[in-house]
Amino acid sequence: MKNKSITSQQAKDFDKFAQEELLIPSIVLMENAGRNTAKIASQMTSGKNIIIVCGKGNNGGDGLVAARHLINLQYNVKVYLLTNPDLLTGDAKINYEILKKMKANFEENLSALGEGNLIIDAIFGIGLSSDVKEPYESVIGQINSAGKPVLSVDVPSGLDATTGKILGCAVNATKTITFVAAKTGFYKNDGSKVCGEIVVADIGITS
Repeated sequence: MKNKSITSQQAKDFDKFAQEELLIPSIVLMENAGRNTAKIASQMTSGKNIIIVCGKGNNGGDGLVAARHLINLQYNVKVYLLTNPDLLTGDAKINYEILKKMKANFEENLSALGEGNLIIDAIFGIGLSSDVKEPYESVIGQINSAGKPVLSVDVPSGLDATTGKILGCAVNATKTITFVAAKTGFYKNDGSKVCGEIVVADIGITS
């Protein structure tokens, strides 16, 4: 899948193939995605303050993994979890519990966005297909108005990864780290306006 773009469905099919046919556990795929995100984040700033904004799905789980790796690299990380932790499930829940045991810094509001040297957007992934609603719309607006470089995980939150249409609003990323292959929406409609520089990283397997 290298050197070409894929749709959201093709990306989901690849994840399913990796898990069911190659027997790679989903938490390993999330670990690889988060680790690569942390690596790119560390290359984007010489400062030590990183803000990570996480949704409740697997994209947020990638952000939680990235938080752990950045903490281990001695960054000052603040995590904004945009859901009740009790609503987390699966791999995202596991990684949240790990961070809690590490006594990671979880914040309840976005007032400190301006204090970060870098913001990581891990709100919505490739599964988003309907318009962004509150409170996420306001959060995306705050990220865009913070005046800080932004690294989006897999796709800028609010962008349809297949069509490139903005679903109400979208994060304006400085850089987007995406996995397996670029998504078709990065090059259609509004995709090029919000993706910034695109970095493709593997999640432990290529095809």
